Amino acid sequence: MKLVEPHSRSRIASTVFIGRNRRGNWIAREQNGTFGGLFTNRAQALKYAVFENGHHPEIIVEVAREIELDISVHQHVDHTSR
Repeated sequence: MKLVEPHSRSRIASTVFIGRNRRGNWIAREQNGTFGGLFTNRAQALKYAVFENGHHPEIIVEVAREIELDISVHQHVDHTSR
């Protein structure tokens, strides 16, 4: 089994939402749930979002409503045998 290369190096830019969850922590989450993270402050969430979307701050959206991080969404694994 081989893990696929991380998305930040193999994907084109995608929209990332940042905002606070119900506990007040900062969340950064790709629109389709491909990647995301939990942060203690806005600056770190924004830094992560910019890095992960290929340095395109113009497609980062800060949301006013609560946002949650779903870590059970996607896990990219290559099941081909060698």
